[in-house]
Amino acid sequence: MEGQEYLKKSKVIKIDSKKSWEHYISYATNQSYPVVVHFSAFWCVPSIQMNPFFQELASNYQDVLFLTLDVDEVKEIASKMEIKAIPTFLFLNGGTLVDEIVGANPDEIRKRVDHFIQSTPS
Repeated sequence: MEGQEYLKKSKVIKIDSKKSWEHYISYATNQSYPVVVHFSAFWCVPSIQMNPFFQELASNYQDVLFLTLDVDEVKEIASKMEIKAIPTFLFLNGGTLVDEIVGANPDEIRKRVDHFIQSTPS
């Protein structure tokens, strides 16, 4: 429960159903917001360790929608997006996958977010 309270105060939106996934992806597409999704699991230590970093990114990049999704809670979306390992970070633009990082590598994630933002038309 402590993690859920943390997310409520954050700029990271927790996806807990297929419906919420579709809602936020549709919203981001309509608003031309790029999306970064953190696929995680409560039992995966590297995923949990990435949460504060992901929160920091969400605070620093106001024009990006940051979503987090537990693969065990929303298996249908994890399967649809072909998540094979966690943590996985997907970069979506217009609902389309444009980049993916597998593993907990903050430096590489930050670099790719910077590149993603610069290459996304406003």
